[in-house]
Formats: sequence, C-alpha cells, structure tokens
Amino acid sequence: MISLTSPVETRAHRWPAGLKLGALCLASTGLFMVRDIPILGAAAVAVLALYAAPGPAFLRAGLRSLRVVLPFVVVLLAWHAISGDMWMGLLITLRMVTLIALANLVTMTTGLEDMVDLVRRLTAPLRRLGLPTGVLEIAIPLVIRFTPVLVARAETLAEAWRARSRRRPGWRLILPLTLQALDDADHVGEALRARGGALGPQQQE
Repeated sequence: MISLTSPVETRAHRWPAGLKLGALCLASTGLFMVRDIPILGAAAVAVLALYAAPGPAFLRAGLRSLRVVLPFVVVLLAWHAISGDMWMGLLITLRMVTLIALANLVTMTTGLEDMVDLVRRLTAPLRRLGLPTGVLEIAIPLVIRFTPVLVARAETLAEAWRARSRRRPGWRLILPLTLQALDDADHVGEALRARGGALGPQQQE
C-alpha cells in the first residue's frame, strides 16, 4: 500500500494539518456561497497555480490524480446540456473540480501520520464520553492508502483488457475490480484481527 502524499517537498508539507484542513473548510464554504461562474473560474485558476508553484513534477502528479474526476465532469455537463441548463452545469462542475482539487492538494501535502494524529485529537472529546473512536482512526488512513491502490489496479486491468481486445473495457472491469477490492479487504480484516481488532489492544482494555 502507498500513500497519496507527494514525495515532492513543498512549504505546505511543513504546515500543521489542522491549519490546512481548517483553510479547506473555509474555502469550501466560500465556494458554495459563490454563484458567479467567472469568480469560480478564477478560483479554479488560482488552485491550478498552487499546483504549479512547487514545480512541474508536483503539477503532473496532481493533475494525474485528478483524472478520476473527468467522467463525472463529462456526465454533469452532458446532463445539463440535454436539460437546457448549461449555466448550472458549469457552475456545479467548476465548484466540484475546484473543491476536489483543493482537498487533493491538502492530501498531497499532508503526511498520513499527521492526518491520523489530527483525527485522534479531534475525537478526543468522544473518547472522554466513552465512545469508541478506534474504527474512525483506522478507517481514514485505510481509505487514503487504498485509493491509489484501487486506481492502479483499475489501470492494470484496463491495460490487460486492451492487450486482448480492441473494444473498450468499460463496465466489464467492475466485477474483477470489485473482487480484488474484497480480497484486499479480507486480508486487511485478518491483519487487524491479528493485532487486536479495529480498537487496538490499548483501547480494548
């Protein structure tokens, strides 16, 4: 398993995780309040400039990780074009892409350990109330770590399909990708049970 954190060192890597997530929340709230396409377009360009600031390697890695958004962009624009409300389609698309790009930027510049420590601090009041927070503390890093793994598996399956057929794989990859994801989940579950379960030995006591 690998992390989504970029190996290209930037100044943002040294910023506290809480500060970056707080800024992300404020930016998300602001973008949802904006209903002006030129302003949203300017925000998207500003985010692109943030990706380009650390250098071309960081920019390429960021844009490559955002490719998964393209199918949703196509579907949204096509649907609103058919329904005759292209203005709303552009508004939603610009807002969605900008928000996802900002969240991805935070993930790329925040180490997994820092993210887990932040979640542990945020859930401390729940632990004082006697609520188990171990599941949440484990689920978040697992999602972050497995996302690039599943993307890489999908690309490998697509390449294997193209090597054997001229047709586009499309929906035919859903079943093998799902089976591989379930197999990985089974192995991870066994590893967690071997280490005391999702709560961990300390929280179980």
